[in-house]
Amino acid sequence: MEDFLSVGEVAERSGVPVSTLHFYESKGLIHSTRSPGNQRRFPRAELRRIAVIKVAQRAGIALSEIHDALSVLPEDRTITAKEWSRLSKRWKADLEDRIARLTALRDQLGDCIGCGCLSLDTCPLRNPMDVAGSEGPGARYIEPLT
Repeated sequence: MEDFLSVGEVAERSGVPVSTLHFYESKGLIHSTRSPGNQRRFPRAELRRIAVIKVAQRAGIALSEIHDALSVLPEDRTITAKEWSRLSKRWKADLEDRIARLTALRDQLGDCIGCGCLSLDTCPLRNPMDVAGSEGPGARYIEPLT
C-alpha cells in the first residue's frame, strides 16, 4: 500500500477537501481501495484525475460530462498528455459555443443598463426585433414566482 495515499494526503496534495473527494468517489469520478484496516487508499494516479476534474469544472464542464470522458480511461495509471489532449478536444466545441454566447450577451448588456426598464419593445436580450409584439398587446415574459 506504499504507492497509495490516504484521503487526507490526497486532499492536501490536490487542494480538494475530503468531503469533495468522497463526493467525486460517490459519482465514480475517482476510485479508492480499502486498506486492511478498512481505510480509503487512493492510487497516486488519482491526483492527475483530480487535477483534470478541477480544470474541467473551472471551464464549466458538467460533472456528468467529466464522468463520461474519464470513464474511457484506464483507472490503474496516470492520465497521459495524449489522453488529456483527446479529452480536451471533446469539450472544445462546447466551450467555444459558450464563449460566443457569453460574448454576445456581454456586448448587448450595455444597452440595458442605461434604460433601467428592460423595455419589451426594444430590449435585445428579452425581445429581439420585437417578436413579442406580433403576439398581441400585454406582457409576454412574466417570470414565474419562485
